[in-house]
Amino acid sequence: MVLFIQHIDIEGPGTIADFLEDNAIPYVVVDLSQGDKVPKLEKDFHSVVCLGGPMNVYEEEKYRFLKEEDFLLKRIADEGVPFLGICLGAQLIAKATGARVIKNPEKEIGWYKIVLNENGLKDDLFKDLPEVFKVFQWHGDTFGIPHGGKRLAFSELCQNQALKYGRNICGIQFHVEVTKEMIARWADVYKNELDSLEGLVSDRQKMLDDYAALEKDYMRQAEQFYVNFFTTAGLLKKKFFSF
Repeated sequence: MVLFIQHIDIEGPGTIADFLEDNAIPYVVVDLSQGDKVPKLEKDFHSVVCLGGPMNVYEEEKYRFLKEEDFLLKRIADEGVPFLGICLGAQLIAKATGARVIKNPEKEIGWYKIVLNENGLKDDLFKDLPEVFKVFQWHGDTFGIPHGGKRLAFSELCQNQALKYGRNICGIQFHVEVTKEMIARWADVYKNELDSLEGLVSDRQKMLDDYAALEKDYMRQAEQFYVNFFTTAGLLKKKFFSF
């Protein structure tokens, strides 16, 4: 079973859930913003996916669940449970493994190119993916690389786009899971942030137009990424699903 840790209702598992359903892989979603408790690490959880959110990893007084989540992620890292952190989730696993999370020099909101470095090109997480490809971004912070970890990808505006810690602990700053509907919803809910960055980042319509232009490649890349991660996690033996 896959455990999803969700931090806000509008940032859910998206196309990852679609992938799991089509491959008959069970999952459960725990939404900490709705009062769900940080779960214990049970043997039924074969992998954990930690999703995004608007909060900062150090806002533990404002978001009390972050402290308990940090304990859970430390245990996940210690025990080598297959883990994927997305955006905030990547920052949280970086913090839990001893790296710093700080403000990125610039916010990335919209579609940007990322580049796989030598480690990324060799890593199974990015198997059969191009060296350079476009992804969806919405973040203001950035994570460091923990001691013993590896940087796998970078972008022009953010040097750490993907990390690997141990065999199965992964974090990506970008989003692979978003749908068109999710992008539109985020643009509406986070409108004040977009308005404050007018002229510096993509606006709502530009993000949706770019999605329409990139959708085919984006969905194919997402599928390959899911195949890679869940195969390494031992939950997928062969490729069945196609977007």
